[in-house]
Amino acid sequence: MEELTLDLDIPQRPEEDTEPVAEGSEPKVTTLKEGQVVDYISGEAIRETEKEKVRQRIARALVHEHGIDPGDMQRDFSVTVSEEGAKRKRSKKADIAIFESGAPHTTANLRRVVICKQEPKRGKYVVKLREPDQARKDLEELQELMGNEDRPQCADGMWTDGVDFFFLKKVVGDFGADFEDRSDWEVADGTLGSRTVASHQRLRQADPEMLKIAFRRCHNYIHGNEGMPKDAAFWQFLYLLFAKMYDERVSHGSVHGRFRTGLKEMFDENGRAAISKRVKELFEDVKGEYKGVFKPTDEITLSDRALAFIVSELAPYDLSGTDVDAKGIAYQELVGTNLRGDRGQYFTPRGAVNLMVEMLDPKEDETVLDPTCGTGGFLQATLKHLHQTWKKEAGTLGFPDEKEERERYGDKLKEYAEKHLFGSDFDPFLVRATTMAIMTLAQTTGNVFHMDSLAFPQGHLPGVEAAKKKIPLDKPTVDVLLTNPPFGADIPVSDESVLGSFRNGIARSWGRNKETGEVEASTTSMPSSMAPEQLFIQRAIEWVKPGGRIGIVLPNGILSNPGPTDEAIRRYILRNCWVLASVELPVETFIVDANVNILTTLLFLKRKTRQEIQNHDLGTEKAYPVFMAVAEKVGFDRRGNDLYKRESNGEIVVETEVVMERLRIRGKEVTRPLTRSKKVIDNDLPVIAEKYRKFRAEYPVPGVDPRTAGSAGTEAGA
Repeated sequence: MEELTLDLDIPQRPEEDTEPVAEGSEPKVTTLKEGQVVDYISGEAIRETEKEKVRQRIARALVHEHGIDPGDMQRDFSVTVSEEGAKRKRSKKADIAIFESGAPHTTANLRRVVICKQEPKRGKYVVKLREPDQARKDLEELQELMGNEDRPQCADGMWTDGVDFFFLKKVVGDFGADFEDRSDWEVADGTLGSRTVASHQRLRQADPEMLKIAFRRCHNYIHGNEGMPKDAAFWQFLYLLFAKMYDERVSHGSVHGRFRTGLKEMFDENGRAAISKRVKELFEDVKGEYKGVFKPTDEITLSDRALAFIVSELAPYDLSGTDVDAKGIAYQELVGTNLRGDRGQYFTPRGAVNLMVEMLDPKEDETVLDPTCGTGGFLQATLKHLHQTWKKEAGTLGFPDEKEERERYGDKLKEYAEKHLFGSDFDPFLVRATTMAIMTLAQTTGNVFHMDSLAFPQGHLPGVEAAKKKIPLDKPTVDVLLTNPPFGADIPVSDESVLGSFRNGIARSWGRNKETGEVEASTTSMPSSMAPEQLFIQRAIEWVKPGGRIGIVLPNGILSNPGPTDEAIRRYILRNCWVLASVELPVETFIVDANVNILTTLLFLKRKTRQEIQNHDLGTEKAYPVFMAVAEKVGFDRRGNDLYKRESNGEIVVETEVVMERLRIRGKEVTRPLTRSKKVIDNDLPVIAEKYRKFRAEYPVPGVDPRTAGSAGTEAGA
């Protein structure tokens, strides 16, 4: 791939003041040597150790979630501590020190300290998390840094290895200092009332990486500490996530809802019981509100201790106000890990999903369908795409949403999901998971049907009747169809009640005429089975309007094998569709995200009108250009390790960008530019999306524009 040069254009909100960039945050490097990373606090190049990876995540979270000015932080700050039982003193370093807002970095102004350790190798998803009593030795080190009554102003501490998180609050009394376990840090600026209850906290927007960690910690606690199987742990977590989203909606984002915990409540038996009672009552209301999603028999079966832990992890976040992409990434990773099926369900990697949505560019008045929705990746990406489109139109792309924008865009996403966003799947667990994903992003359950899309409009599953009304096959209403159908000859479709509806198209016995060599259908036999991806090509074409657009993931064999069946399928596609684009993916794409060693192509189509099909049959169709690309790099290798662009001397390329971030500085929320440097991921997919936009600017989409032309027929033809 040729390199694409990007000019960074920083949008400006009209009549908005921004604070100056904090001293010390200007980047000082343009390239990184092997094993280096750009420090989030200082902007300097530092060595990327395992411990440093944890520190960088925490530093970013302190900025994004707690609104702490990077200028008020310092790494490796030396603090004088006293030897126990002796008068001798020594120096000890805080991995991250946080000072009084705007004050010099001195011990007198030290307010909070953080200890970071490298992440333990306990497995990525199954981890038994420690209780504070099991980590006392580690917490003694934190207490030492915080000091006793000699440093009363340094009242808060955090200890983390990226898996376990512990918080201490120092309370100085007449008889010295006590250190209390807390579930989180309280808000530092402008907090009124008791500092020990979450109801006096601000709900905060989640940093993407920290939200992913929080989701994983919740799931791991249930699985590792409660002993539940992974799938059972997953559903228990989703029940609570749904309850959290519902509580935010009915309490209008207030911290006074029922899904809350005091900063000390989870460490007391009576407090844990109170949390459990509140949340279980809340879940009963959730089941009553969403009867189509939950069964009367669904119940939260966690211990009070586990329930309190999860509530303490999720309660501080304002999920309705958190970026759509952040929630989508966290949710999709957890869902994909736990619900990956054995029926060819290879969940589409996020990079491929984003590319397909970007290239098909669904509009807010267009209906989108994924007939094999799995965990809802395409539907989630569509919601994210619309949100980003609205921000571009408003000139605020790159700025965090303000409260009014979060509410306005949230209402628009909800309206879109209810009217225009559709999915279906054969697996009831995946239907449920996708429904919950849409609720997480758009505050509504949307339209996800439990049915067999190949058998549709027939079939016995409960989603068929509703789907016939909203996404009929005989009179298509779908503008954009995105799908990654199940692959494989080992999961053939052999039911004649299904195959029968495809006999006029793909589901025929194909051979070659002995005289001409042309592919033709047998008049005496029919195949007893077909691979599902073959049938889904026909079904996708039938389901969109004439002029509707299709993005489908296919194994390369369909597009390149010389056999008569695959050639017949290619001829079927060319007769019934304009081919918009073809993007071949490297094998790494599905190895890492789906553990499948397969070469795939993303095929983009536009359904022809009846007249356009006749032109093809008559040989009067004009030639047209097709966009084709081969992605060689997708940002990671076969092991899932990140790949970075490099200079000719081998050094990693770093780009400087200005990101608009909302910070709480000196008790006031401000939006301001922060200049950051980051390593450039070697990923061809965003480049391909940009190249496609340029291609379409030069070569308009072939065929009739459905937005300006009337319906010209509804049948794709055989």
